[in-house]
Amino acid sequence: MDFEPSAVAADYTKRMRAFLDEKVLPAEPAYDAWRAERRGTPAEWDLPPVVEELKAEARARGLWNLFLPSVSGLSNLEYAPIAEVSGWSPVIAPEAINCQAPDTGNMETLHLFATPEQKEQWLEPLLAGEIRSAFAMTEPDVASSDATNVQTTIRRDGDEYVISGKKWWISGTADERCKIFIVMGKTDPEAAAHRQQSMVLVPRDAPGLEIERHLPTFGYQDQHGHSEIEFHDVRVPVSNLLGEEGGGFAIAQARLGPGRIHHCMRLIGMAERAIDLMVRRARSRVAFGRPLADQGVVREQIAQSRIEVEQARLLVLKTAWLIDRFGARGAATEIAAIKVICPRMACDVIDRAIQIHGGGGMSDDFPLAYFYTWARALRLADGPDEVHLRTVARQELGRHA
Repeated sequence: MDFEPSAVAADYTKRMRAFLDEKVLPAEPAYDAWRAERRGTPAEWDLPPVVEELKAEARARGLWNLFLPSVSGLSNLEYAPIAEVSGWSPVIAPEAINCQAPDTGNMETLHLFATPEQKEQWLEPLLAGEIRSAFAMTEPDVASSDATNVQTTIRRDGDEYVISGKKWWISGTADERCKIFIVMGKTDPEAAAHRQQSMVLVPRDAPGLEIERHLPTFGYQDQHGHSEIEFHDVRVPVSNLLGEEGGGFAIAQARLGPGRIHHCMRLIGMAERAIDLMVRRARSRVAFGRPLADQGVVREQIAQSRIEVEQARLLVLKTAWLIDRFGARGAATEIAAIKVICPRMACDVIDRAIQIHGGGGMSDDFPLAYFYTWARALRLADGPDEVHLRTVARQELGRHA
């Protein structure tokens, strides 16, 4: 394995870093102030104008849709350091370059499974950054870590599918730009366990689709939202089927693999920024007559954080390399492993940074409290730790059988 960046990857990463330092990080105060003024009002989920300005700047710099190999020409290994840089500003930077969740996973899914007509209607405007999308799989009434549990029904009635059920933690829904939902439900409860599910495309304005509420994450409300939605006999044409009937579980697995590694790449960037803030704080604050940076306990926290970030990065790079060579199926164990390691690592590093910042670390004066919320949520999003540990254990037990 050779993880030395190619010339193309090195160039993109350098340009991404310049974009972050020159445009994205300076835009964070304006973004936060715009949202703070509208908090608690119907405009809370409107997009701050500075993001559209950043998107235009990113396109002008050639930093657009870098996550999709067939569009960007970059391998997963080449994309990894670029995604890591975007993780320094995880709310703004990924969207600025059109590489934000859940849209990246949805675009990959549409790229792989959509018909030409579906791609024209939905994939093209997503790639252009004109709309956003949502992935509706998780449900409140069942353990959705086992996707075969989904109870939402997709019943065929002539030339239409009728969708009934409830979903929650559906990211992106609060934003009015979210125009299309990829919905997973059961089309045949009598089929084999992994052939009961299908996926259909449901437009936001479909009659019967109701957004019940927007769920806060540890008290935070994201601009794009994480919502509970309900489908009351929502009707869509049969042509809105994604892939084939009974193929929903397989599509979900194909979608979640790349999405998980992208989250892990960004988590490393978040942890790197936490270390940067930790070191700045330790150098500038004095306690008991010495800078915090001279205190042994603080030095140990900084060292431990650096070691953990480097370990996680190496496994993420290995995973990206394996996906490039053997596909997501050939990297199943490593994808599961990094999905456990990276959120845990980020939580630990960010927690140390919060501790070194004292009371300030819990405030909105620094991004650390929100970073911790984001990292902690990713121990559940795209599958909880326990499911991924189960995957790793099963693979390990199989090798020793």
